[in-house]
Amino acid sequence: MDRAFHALGDGTRRQIISMLARNGAQSANQLRAPFDVAQPTISKHLKVLETAGLVRREITGRMHLFHLETAPLQQTEDWIASHRSFWEGTLRRLDQFVSATEPKDGQT
Repeated sequence: MDRAFHALGDGTRRQIISMLARNGAQSANQLRAPFDVAQPTISKHLKVLETAGLVRREITGRMHLFHLETAPLQQTEDWIASHRSFWEGTLRRLDQFVSATEPKDGQT
């Protein structure tokens, strides 16, 4: 999961993930098109995504297609959801505590 969070920490890689989610499998050139970067740069981003298990490369002859792998995204979503539940409960209890201990109108 650390690799997935690292990979998702970059805006270009998040956009690549979004492109694959919207459009299905794409080549490196198709994924590079919206960005003003050289091919080696997009290849590095794709390698990070592959290492994190977020994309899978399919090689047919000279054509490399990249597919979105959703399992690591589901794992990160589950982790975030469990922590969100904890923090929302903690913040709710803190709000209740502060509300209960605030001075009433006219009191100091």
